[in-house]
Amino acid sequence: MEFGGIYDRQNVGQEDTNRRGLRSRSHIGLKQIKVRKEIDDESGEEKEPLSPMARMFHEPESDVYIIVIVGFKSPIEPSSFKANLVETLLKHPRFSSVQVADDENGRELKWVQTKVDIDKHVIVPMVDQVMASSSDKYVEDYVANISKTKISMSIPMWDCHILNLKTCDAESTLVIRVHHSLGDGTSLMSLLVSCSRKVSDPDALPTFPAMKKPRSAGWFWRFWSVLVLIWNTLVDMGMCVATTYFLKDTQTPLKAPSSTVAFTSRRIVRRAFCLDDVKLVKNATNTTVNDVMLAITQAGLSRYLNKKYGGEARGRENNFPNNIRLRATLFINLRSSPGDYALAEMAKKNSKAEWGNKIGYVLFPFTIALKDKPLDYIRDAKATMDRKKATLEAKFRLFMAKFFVRFCRTKLATFPLTTMWFSNMAGPLEEISIFGNQVSFIAPSLYGQPVALTIHVVSYAKKITMVLSVDDNIIPDPYQLCDDFEESLKLFKNSVTAEGLILN
Repeated sequence: MEFGGIYDRQNVGQEDTNRRGLRSRSHIGLKQIKVRKEIDDESGEEKEPLSPMARMFHEPESDVYIIVIVGFKSPIEPSSFKANLVETLLKHPRFSSVQVADDENGRELKWVQTKVDIDKHVIVPMVDQVMASSSDKYVEDYVANISKTKISMSIPMWDCHILNLKTCDAESTLVIRVHHSLGDGTSLMSLLVSCSRKVSDPDALPTFPAMKKPRSAGWFWRFWSVLVLIWNTLVDMGMCVATTYFLKDTQTPLKAPSSTVAFTSRRIVRRAFCLDDVKLVKNATNTTVNDVMLAITQAGLSRYLNKKYGGEARGRENNFPNNIRLRATLFINLRSSPGDYALAEMAKKNSKAEWGNKIGYVLFPFTIALKDKPLDYIRDAKATMDRKKATLEAKFRLFMAKFFVRFCRTKLATFPLTTMWFSNMAGPLEEISIFGNQVSFIAPSLYGQPVALTIHVVSYAKKITMVLSVDDNIIPDPYQLCDDFEESLKLFKNSVTAEGLILN
């Protein structure tokens, strides 16, 4: 899932194929997504090869699955849910195709259409009274246990788990698991769009935030911007190579000691904030929602690490080691027409966007420090993000995936070993229902990635949620991290009021 932007989006988001069975390890202008196809004349089967980025998500240390946890305000009726999936999800070729090695082409993985047994993809576990007494913990543990397993490549690599169990904020929970080779966050959000309707208008598709159009500039500033873009890209290309081979992040309590963390299970937790609070800070500081969320992350990480280094016992005293290098792999949606798209038209030709993993990524450095003025976190985050918008680093990373994965298997064909991954996405502006069930929350996440901490940010109606995927052997207290993020937003709100940037 990728950094498509929330309310201010910017277009800066092979393993041995003999695997079988589950193994333990770790609406504003909806557009169309196209799917490139190659049809075998004799069999009529789709024979499209996996894209290089999809193949990267099959590497042993980045065999990544997307998990989407959706809470509903009413119980889910399994038979009706299955029937609706057949009429929507299974209409898309990715969800009715298996990935098969082509023996005539170096065992390259290709998509082959197959018949889908819906009962193998929709799981409804039995829930007893003991589970019901601690339902929130049960759902959290259930998702953690899912992250210990893989989906067999003998069937389409997705499944859904229906938990008709009342929790603190939902009457039932749906856990959707999709292998990342099937598509990225924008692709999967398209599925959500197509299966959803507004609660206020049951016949209308959801609406999403409109993208800001870039401001026009004079010829001198356009020329200068090109020079800055070229220079920044060259610097970032050099940093990319250096990070791959020798420039490592500082070993902090948040960083996994090695990429083998990709094989461990994950605990997924979340914390929701009032979107109006975030917008209040955004407007007061003349920044974007993305800037504010990155600043919350930076401030929260600093508070958390200061406690880990002994700062909790010494008040606000800075107890950090010198020169902490902590970077996130931040994913970017690289579609020429970024946004959310309608599933019904995804297979049409000549679309401006594509289904799949049309994403790149950049290295985003977080400044770990205790600042006397909390709003300095926002200024730092904005400056860093503005710098990352003025580079072709994300497109260079996508090019590396296309070239090195296909022609030259080197370390440059792998994800960099940063401290964490970060992604965000704009969700529906208003409350929605899926197959007639009203949604209370949406929480996307991942497992199988080579980092111990992954943060997803997603907006839905009047809430914005931070979803953490952690290896709890390395980060045993993820709720403390959530508390630090929440406290950081409170500090920002108090600061903009104290500095007279808004009216009380």
